[in-house]
Amino acid sequence: MSRSIVFDSPFLLGFEHTRALIDRAAKAAAEAYPPYNVEDLGEGRLRITLAVAGFTPAQLQVSVEDRQLTVAGRREEAAKGEDAYLHRGIAARGFQRSFVLADGMVVEGATLEHGLLHIDLARPAPETAVKRIPIKTAG
Repeated sequence: MSRSIVFDSPFLLGFEHTRALIDRAAKAAAEAYPPYNVEDLGEGRLRITLAVAGFTPAQLQVSVEDRQLTVAGRREEAAKGEDAYLHRGIAARGFQRSFVLADGMVVEGATLEHGLLHIDLARPAPETAVKRIPIKTAG
């Protein structure tokens, strides 16, 4: 992926993390399977719902690493000739879909229900703390 010209400015020092975040988001946007919804549940809570019909909880994995939520589905390959489909319209392939989370977002849990995987996210209210900075004298 080409580097963003905006972040190559000599006046923007230390923004490598932001550039990497934008690159990860662009890569995640290019994924198309499985389809998903993102719902705003209010009060800083979100729900991501992925259509994962045919997957069991043991075949699904939800993980968070470095503010990136990754959902993966793995299926064991069936032996050749075991299934005789006349038409196969339901996808049986594995997948990996990623979402970049904002600072402070936490995954509350994941539930598989009727072929839909619901992942609940929340942004807890920040704790307000006043930090007093001591003033030193010179000399």
